[in-house]
Amino acid sequence: MLGAIIGDIAGSRFEWAPHKNKEFELLTHQCRFTDDSVMTFAVAQSLLDCHGIFSPFSKLLIQNMQSLGRLYPDAGYGGNFRKWIWSDTPHPYMSYGNGSAMRISPVAWVAKTEDEVKQLSLTASSVTHNHPEGIKGAEAVAMSIWLALQGKSIFEIRDYVESNYYDLNFTLDSIRPDYHFDVSCQGSVPQALMAFFESSDFEDAIRNAVSLGGDSDTQAAIAGSIAEAYYGIPSSLRKHALTFLDDRQLKLLTDFESEYGISIEKKSDGSSIRSITFTNDRMKNVEQNSMLNAVDATEKAAQNRQDEAVNTSANDLFNHLYEACNILRGPINQDDYKSYVMCCFCQSR
Repeated sequence: MLGAIIGDIAGSRFEWAPHKNKEFELLTHQCRFTDDSVMTFAVAQSLLDCHGIFSPFSKLLIQNMQSLGRLYPDAGYGGNFRKWIWSDTPHPYMSYGNGSAMRISPVAWVAKTEDEVKQLSLTASSVTHNHPEGIKGAEAVAMSIWLALQGKSIFEIRDYVESNYYDLNFTLDSIRPDYHFDVSCQGSVPQALMAFFESSDFEDAIRNAVSLGGDSDTQAAIAGSIAEAYYGIPSSLRKHALTFLDDRQLKLLTDFESEYGISIEKKSDGSSIRSITFTNDRMKNVEQNSMLNAVDATEKAAQNRQDEAVNTSANDLFNHLYEACNILRGPINQDDYKSYVMCCFCQSR
């Protein structure tokens, strides 16, 4: 689900400032997580709370969406959904907005069969978005992610989407000039799917989605959620993205990935890129290796630091600090983070 969160963060600064090309700095201090990420975490938390028995999923989802939504009141919710979050008697309100599709990614990681993907997707969307278009948009995204996790090719995934959900008889270049902000599933999910289908790697999928100049955070979240399952996430980008999350979110992400897996980028030959997915018992070794790599990188950076004075702009300083945080915080357990930083500080003195 981290792919959706990275897409959300990257697209956040363009939601009300359309950017019609792929050239932009991906993650900057102007970026933030929005309601897309908060509700993705709510779905993930609910699935974890089910412990493999999904009969209480709907009830748990309502509870978690409301509780997390109230903890992040300024995340950018739509008017009807904001009322739903604070309602004492929350009911679905026939929405066909893309909120159902932006939060759906954890479902695909949990489901074991195609039927289970569809059933969990229906539950996850229909607690609010019970309009047929809202349900269809969520299912199309969930199935695309699930098929990618099963090792299907990008052509097979696209064929499945076209056969079951949307006509994709367009290109991004053909629609970009006239495309505009659209929060409906039918007006934004096909375009977000195409951002993935025309991509060459994880980052390219997100850039494609943002370049449409529409609902950039949500469309990038959708494209990123599928791209994560298909390509994996580059480790450097993963570390950078984690610096935008708070301790609660980092713990939830760690808990979910420890239970259901993590997808990292791996080049399968000289030109193509496909993900490699680690699950359950392999996760501990991945975490240990990440910790060692972070320590090695930190020590190497310290040994190679330059002593001469340089003129540094505020933005350069910010980027340097972010890179330091990427190295230290990304893979390191949050309980050990302060101790590790203080240890490095004391040694430097």
